Amino acid sequence: MRNILFFSLVLLFGAFNSYSQSIDITGQIRAVNEVDGIHIINKTASRFTISNSEGEFTIPAKLNDTILFSGISYQSKEIVVTKFIIASKQMPVFLEELVNALDEVVIGKVLTGNLLSDISNVELKRDLNFYDLGIPGYTGKLKTQTERRLYEATSGGGLIPIVPIINAISGRTKRLKEHVKFEKLDSCLDRMKANFSEDLFSSFKLDEGPKAEFFYYCQDDPEFENLCKIKNPIATFEFLQAKLNAYKDILQRQKE
Repeated sequence: MRNILFFSLVLLFGAFNSYSQSIDITGQIRAVNEVDGIHIINKTASRFTISNSEGEFTIPAKLNDTILFSGISYQSKEIVVTKFIIASKQMPVFLEELVNALDEVVIGKVLTGNLLSDISNVELKRDLNFYDLGIPGYTGKLKTQTERRLYEATSGGGLIPIVPIINAISGRTKRLKEHVKFEKLDSCLDRMKANFSEDLFSSFKLDEGPKAEFFYYCQDDPEFENLCKIKNPIATFEFLQAKLNAYKDILQRQKE
């Protein structure tokens, strides 16, 4: 009996010790612009490093440490180290570009919230469009900010389009194409969450944190991009079910 108790304590201590000790976490930062020299700070352990030209980094961390990512052109981002990150020793990071927003300015008449009063108080006019001016206009699908930048980077006039050539040589066109790809994959991931979460987790409940990790786990699968292209809901749901079973096994191994 004493041997069994001693052996159980040793296992318990080993599991606790594996989460309490720091391990090297590697990752790669994805962003639209340069990812060289991004500051990565383990706020909990007071450890610091920077990313290389490919956005790759390595930093020691343990369970529940808070990692801060900071760059001049990007919004700061904090990630808490979870059991899944500890188990995989990987931390993919996507940084959003920093956009300076102007303070809100109220121009014209102020609405009161009373519908009848506001209708009589506002002078409604149809928006002026390019047909009114007799000029050609764009009627297709609106591009995102990143798609517009990619279009500007790859288009040019003259006998020799200098700007697209420079962007291709510098690697800016490649980075913009990758960002457009990641943007579309993130949009696809959001649609999957909205369309399949209720059925997927009806019999297997997950908190919001592990649930978000599960979907990122799905996004890392090479098949994910193909499913986003074919837009087949049956194939997508079967893929998510298979990934959920694999994710359950990972969670079970972490508990053991």
